[in-house]
Amino acid sequence: MGDARWLDEEELRTWVAFLEATSLMHRRIDVGLRAEGLTMVQYEILTRLLEARGRRRRMTELADLLVSSRSGLTYQVSQLEKAGLVTREACPDDERGVVAVLTDEGQALLERAAPSHVRVVREGLIDLLDRDQLRALGEMMSISRTRLRELS
Repeated sequence: MGDARWLDEEELRTWVAFLEATSLMHRRIDVGLRAEGLTMVQYEILTRLLEARGRRRRMTELADLLVSSRSGLTYQVSQLEKAGLVTREACPDDERGVVAVLTDEGQALLERAAPSHVRVVREGLIDLLDRDQLRALGEMMSISRTRLRELS
C-alpha cells in the first residue's frame, strides 16, 4: 500500500460525514434549482456574473472561479445563452478573449431561484452553527481550498 497514510477512526468518521453532508446538501439544492430550470453549475455561473462589475466576466476567469474546464464552461454558457440568460461578447482588450454577460432575464431567474437555494443552505448548515463554529468552518474550508488550488 506504499506511502499512504490511512485515515484513523476519527479522521474517517469526519471525512464520511463531510461527504454525506455535502452530497445531501447538493441533492436538496439541485431539486430546488431544477424546478427553476437550472443546474447547480448554471446557478453558480449566474451568481458569479451577478457579483461581477457590469455583470460580466471573461470566460477564462469564470472557468477558474468555478473550477471547471473551459470546454465544460463553454457548454454551460451556451445552454444559458440559448435560454436568453447570458450573452457572449468579444473581450474589448483581448481580441481572442470572450466575455460572458448576465442578461436582465438571467438576473430575474436568479432572483427567483435564490430564496430556495438560501433556505436549503440555512436549514442544512448555516443556522445549525453558532458564529464561532461558522467562522471556524469558514477558516477550515479556506485552508483546504487554498491547498487544493495550489495542487491543481
